[in-house]
Amino acid sequence: MVRQSAPPNLARSLRRILRGAVLVWLTWMLSLMPGRLVVVGPTQTVVTRNPKVGVHTRLTDEVEPWKVQRTLQMVREMGSPWVVEYFPWAYYEPAPGRYEWSHADLVVEHAVAQGLTVIARIDMVPEWARPSETTDRYLAPENYADYARFIEVFVTHFRGRVRYVVIWNEPNLAFEWGYRPPDPAAYAELLKQAYQAAKRADPSIRVLAAGLAPTIAPPGDPFGYNDLLYLDELLRAGAGAYMDGLAAHAYGMTFPHDDPPAPDMVNFRRVELLHEVMLRHGLADKPVYITEGGWNDNPRWTRAVRPYQRIAYTIGAYEQARAWGWCEAVCLWAFRFPWLQNTYADGYSFVSPAFIPKPIYEEVSRYSAGKPFEYLEELP
Repeated sequence: MVRQSAPPNLARSLRRILRGAVLVWLTWMLSLMPGRLVVVGPTQTVVTRNPKVGVHTRLTDEVEPWKVQRTLQMVREMGSPWVVEYFPWAYYEPAPGRYEWSHADLVVEHAVAQGLTVIARIDMVPEWARPSETTDRYLAPENYADYARFIEVFVTHFRGRVRYVVIWNEPNLAFEWGYRPPDPAAYAELLKQAYQAAKRADPSIRVLAAGLAPTIAPPGDPFGYNDLLYLDELLRAGAGAYMDGLAAHAYGMTFPHDDPPAPDMVNFRRVELLHEVMLRHGLADKPVYITEGGWNDNPRWTRAVRPYQRIAYTIGAYEQARAWGWCEAVCLWAFRFPWLQNTYADGYSFVSPAFIPKPIYEEVSRYSAGKPFEYLEELP
């Protein structure tokens, strides 16, 4: 009897089927393997020469626990005791009265374990709390109570772990105010309701008025409201009684950290003019917290600086804040993004998505450790 071999086409088909079956089996086996073990561990301490150093961490969309932990470890190792983190209302109350805290708990738990102080920025309106066909920045006066209730629940949930909350973000921009004309009196009412709700939950919580976008927009501009004028109108509306401090955004653009402030200039020291507005309204006891700011070193952006300039200006800004008794923290934008933005925004980061430190990270770490920096005069 003569044995006949399988036809070539059939043999190839069988090999493909076998390879496919092996691939499916391997994929299934890998899916059964345990994920990367993340242990919170004992509470750490930040070692730094400057207790005002801070960063905006932007972990909002980072879902892997080990990446959250590694981000905050690197913040501590850089010598930064402060972090600003964004906690979107829409993420954590997707339906009225239904709260989902797992991601927020993850971030706060690891931040506290690294010895970091968290400033929580809270905005983004869920669909159920706004009219249809509006953006997630649109909050109507009839829904202020919904936002205030969320603030009360948030502060209650994180009592003892989060001690600072920022009420909204850049309400002097039409975009951040739901594509409506910015309205200082309306924001003053929102701040009042949120402040009262937060204090009911925890009298020791520090409530910060929203950081304003630095802009020299002229009166009547459809996109923005000059931040100095907006703050003055906000305080005239009585907002000073409903804040424990002021969040501020201090971007340097192409100017050095020590470029003098002026009403018609947007530079880092413009924050001094915001503080002067506070003083004119008798609010010397209300400190300022810089919750966004810094310089960009993207090589193709017209508002960027060279990498060595960014390093010098950033360290200079941290050092400048040591002389500002009224400024509690300088949290610059942005420590790390979960993925490449593929825009000029990547030029603001301190660390790549793959956790590769940029020169800015290395030099701020050296500064925080008290090591000399050649681009500035010798620091004390």
